[in-house]
Amino acid sequence: MQSVLILGGGFAAIEAAIYYRKEGFKVELISPRDYLFIYPISIWIPVGTSTFENTKMSIAKLASRHGFTFIHDGVVEINATEKSITLQNGGIRNAEHLVIAMGSGKMKHEGLEHSLSICGEPEQSVLLKERIDELIAKGSGKIALGFGGNPKDSSGVRGGPGFELLFNLHHMLVTKGIRDRFELTFFTPMPQPGARMGEKALSMMGEMFKRDKIATRFGQKITEFEANGVRFEDESFLEADLVMFIPAGDGHPIIKSSDLPQNEAGFIRIDDYCQIEGIEGWYAIGDVAALQGPDWKAKQGHIAEVMARNSAHNSAIALGLKNAVPKGYQEHLTILCLMDMGNGAGFVYRNDTKALLIPMPIVGHWMKIAWGWYYKWTKMKFVPRIPGL
Repeated sequence: MQSVLILGGGFAAIEAAIYYRKEGFKVELISPRDYLFIYPISIWIPVGTSTFENTKMSIAKLASRHGFTFIHDGVVEINATEKSITLQNGGIRNAEHLVIAMGSGKMKHEGLEHSLSICGEPEQSVLLKERIDELIAKGSGKIALGFGGNPKDSSGVRGGPGFELLFNLHHMLVTKGIRDRFELTFFTPMPQPGARMGEKALSMMGEMFKRDKIATRFGQKITEFEANGVRFEDESFLEADLVMFIPAGDGHPIIKSSDLPQNEAGFIRIDDYCQIEGIEGWYAIGDVAALQGPDWKAKQGHIAEVMARNSAHNSAIALGLKNAVPKGYQEHLTILCLMDMGNGAGFVYRNDTKALLIPMPIVGHWMKIAWGWYYKWTKMKFVPRIPGL
């Protein structure tokens, strides 16, 4: 039986482990975290409509369900020349067949420790809830939410969760009858945040900001985060009691220090079939990989899972385990998001020919909740996966 090592514990890594098993591989998955964190539904933790426990899944249970081996360990070095990895506790492992799905690093900003992120370490979602609860107990506050970009690779921007948390927070404060006691501001160095979703979506977002009395601060480079707010390049200052900021993705530190082929931002260069350039049998999927495609492309969970399934399929072909046509990821590049707002959602879709944002009052929120349960149930094989979802 052919063996494969998979590095990571997120969407891409778990999907790869499942589908490499389906292709008949012996699978070992190595992750420093013993649970899968479902980031798309973590937006409800800070506003108290979900819990941390409800937003994670045990990797050991997933491994038992799908028949792969889980190794709870961290990677400290990758050597592409020698085809080896060094683990924090498990020493050096050689790997003829490897899938790197370790996620990305984060862009560094001065004073970033004064902010919290809904897309950072999972525990920060709980800290956000604690800080929001403190302000509610105090009776008023100024809350700033935003996201940044990477000038070397724009595909790593994570704007959607920032918008979702903003509108969920607004809805929660309205429901409690205290919205007028809080100043909400959305900020980003981009002059038109959300532009990759299309002109219609951009216009609708602007209308929602005005409707919900959310202030904006766009188009100014962030120079520093401080204990009481955010300072910008034009010397203006955004005062805030709490700052939620999502840094753009950057190359993972372990990848940057390795001899793997990388783009300017430190993401691993791959071909359309997810194979790492010049390294036979090694694949990179999800946020760790450098995507090729249109300017509006974005790293999203559904793309990571397509890459995972394709890698398993293509590996089986390369090793003569099946006779089929290789599959590429680029034809599947889309922006797809159910942007939750607490009392509804907006369905966002974009490909090369169209860009949509369809308002879905009330039902959209329940659809996102249903997706969360569907994701967990299908991963545990309680219900069958619907093709394409």
